[in-house]
Amino acid sequence: MAELETSKISELEEKLLQRKKLQEITNRIHSAQNLRQIMVDLRDSILLLFNAYYLTIYAYDRVKNEIYSFFMQASDKLNEIRVPVSNKSIAGFVANTGRIVNIADAYDDDELKAIDPNLTFDKSWDKKSGIRTREILCAPINHGNRLMGVIQILNKKAGSGKFTEEEVAFVQEIAEVLGVAFYNQERLAKRRKTKFDYLINRGLITEEDLDRAWEIAREEKEYVENILVKKYGISKEDLGKSFEEFYRCSFVQFSDKVPIPGDLIKNLKREYLRRELWVPLGRTEGKIQILVDDPNNIIKRDAIEGIMKTKAIIYSVALPEDIVKFINYFFQSPEDDTSISDLLGKLEVEDEEEEDVGEEERVSESDSVIMQLVNKIINDAYVKRSSDIHIEPNVMKKNVEIRFRIDGDCVPYQTVPYSYRAALVSRIKIMSNLDITVKRLPQDGKIKFRRPTGEEIELRVATIPTQGGVEDVVMRILAKGETMPLEAMGMSKRNYEELVKICEKPYGMILVVGPTGSGKTTTLHAALRHINTPEKKIWTAEDPVEITQYGLRQVQVQPKIGFDFAAAMRAFLRADPDVIMVGEMRDYETAKTGVEASLTGHLVFSTLHTNSAPETITRLLDMGIDPLNFADALLGILAQRLVRTLCKNCKEAYHPSREEYDEIVESYGPDLFAKLNVPYDDNFVLYRPKGCEVCDKSGYKGRIGVHELLIASDNIKRLIQKHATVEEIRALAIEEGMTTLLQDGIQKALQGWTDFRQVKRVCIR
Repeated sequence: MAELETSKISELEEKLLQRKKLQEITNRIHSAQNLRQIMVDLRDSILLLFNAYYLTIYAYDRVKNEIYSFFMQASDKLNEIRVPVSNKSIAGFVANTGRIVNIADAYDDDELKAIDPNLTFDKSWDKKSGIRTREILCAPINHGNRLMGVIQILNKKAGSGKFTEEEVAFVQEIAEVLGVAFYNQERLAKRRKTKFDYLINRGLITEEDLDRAWEIAREEKEYVENILVKKYGISKEDLGKSFEEFYRCSFVQFSDKVPIPGDLIKNLKREYLRRELWVPLGRTEGKIQILVDDPNNIIKRDAIEGIMKTKAIIYSVALPEDIVKFINYFFQSPEDDTSISDLLGKLEVEDEEEEDVGEEERVSESDSVIMQLVNKIINDAYVKRSSDIHIEPNVMKKNVEIRFRIDGDCVPYQTVPYSYRAALVSRIKIMSNLDITVKRLPQDGKIKFRRPTGEEIELRVATIPTQGGVEDVVMRILAKGETMPLEAMGMSKRNYEELVKICEKPYGMILVVGPTGSGKTTTLHAALRHINTPEKKIWTAEDPVEITQYGLRQVQVQPKIGFDFAAAMRAFLRADPDVIMVGEMRDYETAKTGVEASLTGHLVFSTLHTNSAPETITRLLDMGIDPLNFADALLGILAQRLVRTLCKNCKEAYHPSREEYDEIVESYGPDLFAKLNVPYDDNFVLYRPKGCEVCDKSGYKGRIGVHELLIASDNIKRLIQKHATVEEIRALAIEEGMTTLLQDGIQKALQGWTDFRQVKRVCIR
């Protein structure tokens, strides 16, 4: 009897203790200053009450119809999680239906279907976090009949099965108190709403700090946004989220990859835009996109719409300093004191009806201004490390779009009014020594261009007639490059060692293959540099000579006068060579001469446009090359591609999902991947792009090669002699140690140089 009474007293004391804990939680909820304090700071107290492992308190976003919460990372960084209000998750279901859910096992589909036939548990969070969700107690947070959020408790620390009825009652009480607190926070936010509320609500800054920042800004005559960044460590990204939440429009940071909207700024003054803090960015969905510091300023918007002569405007917000950067960038070239707007303003708009009459005279009249415009385009392209310049008159949009290819991707640079298309194209034709009267046939030419710094670069020019009676121009920048050492080419240990071995052979043929712009010439010159000694006589035939190297006798071929690669090679064979490099084996005669030269005691280097090393063999045999001679001559074939490298300053490590790991394994080949000994565990890390000022927010900077080196072993030579298929040659080469382009790319992704998505863009198999 005494034991029973003691047990009852102990149980009563436990209940009183729990009630006391509940009262403390209630008091802390009422005294919380913002949602962040409720969602993050109260976590441990509530978990102690329920003796559970995990808690999430969600608030309701009425605009997006989502519930959201915050959680702290190991780095003490506050992160946000969002869940749609739908039956695809437990919390979303509770928000959607207003029902309390008490589940013994989230993975038990029968239990979920008993609650609601459409209820499912989203297991993706478990896969990301490595947690196995079991018990779930989830209740809606309401104020009256209005949804304010959801509270969810996971995984009991002791026992198994559902949470107790008493715990369900506790969670209902907490939900009621949270409903009142959320409602009060919402009222307070409406009364006090400023563009910095997001920062305050998430605990990134206190109201006292914000008041002090305003004081400092007034004292130093500085923008308060700059003070928050410099003195309070607020990131531009967080400021952007705060602005987007307040202004309900997109936030834009400065980037010199934004195309210069020449047609929109030509009648605007830089001083006016800097004073008023707005600038046009371009056109989106038929509307003009305007960047402004305060999209809610009605007076400023009326002035903008009056100047732009349209109400079809989309407003975006930016930091004042970024708006000024955009204005300076649009109106001022980094290499030239002449602005885009000044150049466009000097050009007279051509009469559309007189386009085809006296065009040459009009071009010569505006010659100096057009030349400045073309010079500016070429200079800016060079400064941005572009490989190609694309000038594209657009008949539908009635403008001329100019794009640069940077690190393999086309990037918009600027737009020029459509009326200048003929003068622009004609100017480039004149500089390239092309016929400006020929508009219906493609033409090829070259420009030797001297930059303001005195440096000379060469451009290969191609004009192509396109739909609408206009001409496109593509200019490839052939900058005079320094020879890279072979060890700096980013090759794997096996590829580097095997390539060095065959380069040091006294005779034979070495081929480098890949598409245009894949770095074949750079690799060839790196190989030649490795063997370039005074004892060797090295001849090269190139079109054009892009990289010069002391000790090489380099020849520019001239196909128009009959001096092509085959003719150059025949000439070299009479000039006592040790090593011959031929820019490209474009035809049977060149390939046949190359094979014969390698069989007569010369080391021959050349390139082909093929997709892989094994395919190169069948391509040459299909040309008519004798299999026996070719097998004897061949030393090796290096196929390569260039992939974008992750920015070293901002690349982000992450633990990939099992599905992503499995995709990599399947692409590499399960049996071969197993030999790499890279298991899927908690230590498996890949890297992904993030974006920073260094890489212009792209997450990538520069490129690296991925390689596939096929060595002509005796077994490979026998397959060549039998005219074997590509599949047979590839299988044997892999068996002998070759890694395919895709496999080499995956290895570089595992090493953190690039990501798997970039590898897939350039490698098929």
